Amino acid sequence: MNLPDIERVCHRLAGDLQEMIRNEGLEDPLLVGIRTGGVWVAERLQKALNGSSEVASLDISFYRDDFTRHGLHPKVQGSELPDTVEDRHIILIDDVIMSGRTIRAAMNELFDYGRPASIHLICLLDIGRRELPVQPDLCGARLTLEEGQLVKLSGPEPLELSLA
Repeated sequence: MNLPDIERVCHRLAGDLQEMIRNEGLEDPLLVGIRTGGVWVAERLQKALNGSSEVASLDISFYRDDFTRHGLHPKVQGSELPDTVEDRHIILIDDVIMSGRTIRAAMNELFDYGRPASIHLICLLDIGRRELPVQPDLCGARLTLEEGQLVKLSGPEPLELSLA
């Protein structure tokens, strides 16, 4: 399988995000990347937006629904968010969306910091396989993978995709 050119996908996604922010009238949106790949993508998008949006990071380790099955990831880093997200427009960013469970966990954590005015979901890649009714507002590329196959983003410099 040929994986998409990550730089081209990021560039297109940044243009789509600029248009969405303008069309939706999102004033002072907060870019929130889900660790770790989502943070790397958020930082790329922030550069494309000329640094006009603040970037925060979210570590959802304590909010995962498989926590009791698999335990904590050994590199829990904690979230870096403003004290409140009350009435902020949140652009939630992840590298790969699959089941929707990571996004559910991220939204649960965000609501612990307040009630956002809105949450828009941006994902670099969508590989389907949903278990929850969660869909991105913007997606850089959609991939169809073989059963059991996954895609992994490594980075931050350079950002690279590989099959796992």
